[in-house]
Amino acid sequence: MRILVIEDNRDILANVLDYLELKGYTVDCAQDGLSGLHLAATGQYDLIVLDIMLPGIDGYQVCERLRHDAGSETPIIMLTARDALDDRLQGLNSGADDYLLKPFALSELVARIEAVLRRTQGSRKRQLQVGDLIYDLDTLNVSRAGKQLRLNPIGYKLLAILMQKSPAVVRREFLENALWGDDLPESDSLRSHIHQLRQALDKPFDKPLLHTIHGVGYRLTENLDAN
Repeated sequence: MRILVIEDNRDILANVLDYLELKGYTVDCAQDGLSGLHLAATGQYDLIVLDIMLPGIDGYQVCERLRHDAGSETPIIMLTARDALDDRLQGLNSGADDYLLKPFALSELVARIEAVLRRTQGSRKRQLQVGDLIYDLDTLNVSRAGKQLRLNPIGYKLLAILMQKSPAVVRREFLENALWGDDLPESDSLRSHIHQLRQALDKPFDKPLLHTIHGVGYRLTENLDAN
């Protein structure tokens, strides 16, 4: 599960980040409204934890833009110190799925996250998309430009990691650990699996998506110059 936390208080952000990662979540973060909106609109997240009082644009505006402009259905839990009824109603009316008052226990935040995910996972497709490449995590259906692609079991797992991290560069060491843990094959198996994946993803098409960043790792993106 991948979660985006948008919170400008560094202490709260650090505590939430550490606790969620301890619970097994992959976490990205932003400290202002515009950065958070950009990440939320361009990334693939299972849930967003969104503070209301943010620099730039506030949490209400972030939520409204995601729902109305970006068409995002990603569940949102709002965080705020405001406990007035009108404030709670404004948060829910802007599109939030839940509302948590500060100060809060980290264990309660995780409980709220799990409850919201239980409510929404059944009705939401777990789908990754980079350009014209689409991967349905529930059916293991992978297609590019409408054409079905066949991968081996390692290929499916490798593709999911690269798509979830897109457009970031994913280091070789991270991929090897995610795929094999401590049972790392003696040969350069990662290079072999990358080659097979590239043959399936890119060879039949005009524009490559899978790029090698020499000496570092690999990157899946439409635009090699993307940040």
